[in-house]
Amino acid sequence: MIDGIDLHILNIIQNDGRISNAKLARRLQMAPSGVLERVRKLEQKGILEGYEVRLNPAKLGLTVTAFIHILTSDSVGSTSVGEKLAEFPEIQEVHWIAGDYNYLVKTKLKDASDLRALLKKCGQIEGLSDTRTTLVLETVKESQAIPAEQLTRHLNRGGG
Repeated sequence: MIDGIDLHILNIIQNDGRISNAKLARRLQMAPSGVLERVRKLEQKGILEGYEVRLNPAKLGLTVTAFIHILTSDSVGSTSVGEKLAEFPEIQEVHWIAGDYNYLVKTKLKDASDLRALLKKCGQIEGLSDTRTTLVLETVKESQAIPAEQLTRHLNRGGG
């Protein structure tokens, strides 16, 4: 079970993953040992999965963002194609979805040539039968953060 303090910790950490335990404790007006214990419990429960660095893809020359819908001939419930897609380092996200296609994949690449090479690589996966690619013109918002309001609603419904 998580409480309001845990939610506050999660909100702070997801906005500043580099915050020190001492600074986090000061913001929460708690003892550092108590905060550290709570953070460790959130990690043990799998709620706090890890700490990542966010890179600026454009500054690294990765200016093409694409979403690829993938249709497979897999049997219902099989995720074997998705598991193979997840092995490609240039693919950032693989989502098994409901609808006309089986997967939605996200990638960031240097140019159209890299996209063509990725699609060719995907096409070599046994069971993959069709793709539909959407190029992103501009990203208005991109975030992995779960808003504090949503976390609070979770707590108010007795989740945890």
